[in-house]
Amino acid sequence: MNVGFVVSAIVVGGGLLWIFIRSLRGKDVDRRIVFGFVGITVALAVLFQLKFGEVATPIVKILFEKIETLPPGSKIVISFDFDPAMAPEVLPMANSFARHALAKGHRIYFFSIWATGQSLLQVTLHDIVEKEFPDAVYGIDYVNMGYKAGNEGVLNVIITDIRKMYPGDVNGTSLDSIPMMKDVHSLKDMDLLLSIGGGKPGVKEWVLFAGDRGNIPTGGGAAAVSTPLLYPYYPKQLVGLLGGTKGAAEYEAELIKRHPRFANIKTPALDMMGPQTMAHVVIISFIIIGNVSYFRSRRKQANNG
Repeated sequence: MNVGFVVSAIVVGGGLLWIFIRSLRGKDVDRRIVFGFVGITVALAVLFQLKFGEVATPIVKILFEKIETLPPGSKIVISFDFDPAMAPEVLPMANSFARHALAKGHRIYFFSIWATGQSLLQVTLHDIVEKEFPDAVYGIDYVNMGYKAGNEGVLNVIITDIRKMYPGDVNGTSLDSIPMMKDVHSLKDMDLLLSIGGGKPGVKEWVLFAGDRGNIPTGGGAAAVSTPLLYPYYPKQLVGLLGGTKGAAEYEAELIKRHPRFANIKTPALDMMGPQTMAHVVIISFIIIGNVSYFRSRRKQANNG
């Protein structure tokens, strides 16, 4: 058994037991102890790099299967609609989508309708596309359309004519001279739209202004705080959705499971799930301990009259 897991279980379990006994005796537990205990729990998970197995839930797996089953050469839009504050949570989603699409031989059209998405898009191009897929050719396998101001107004235009908003790619190269743009006139020529973000415009706007209008399959990923607002669009208007770090970790796990060539890649979402899971276990334990202590004290008061 993993030594780190055993040490963490002993420390966390012992600490919870001490707090439980103290609560049963009716003694207060200082909030600094509570916060400190959560901090130690997370630190142990980071120090020992604890990982837990992830299984793709239906809303994640159906999006994975969509990319998996599209015929090679299919056209997929990946839009970076987020800022650096959201990046730790959603950039792993974008990287996984890019890996998966290129591994299946699809063509990727990178967009951004957030100004901050442009620079984060470069991270994926450098770390994933250029390093892991050195044979991928710009203009044939992928193209960077870059950022355009106008929010959902951009989508309102490119759903009928991409060239009205994008006469060239991010480098100013005419779209007509880019091989993979020759048979693309609007978003309606795409096979799948993927938006990654957590704000406005984001996944919702891609659904309303592009996916629904063009009858184009649409999916994506969002920060955990925004994900509940997108569930009403699933499954009729969204093919699938990755919610927060958990969704990103499930996609990474499924990608490694189905494509062994990615067994040794960096998995930041899976790495983050260890500390997050440990913290959630401690918080749920606190809730249980608090309730047990509360009802026990009420019964004692009732018995004392």
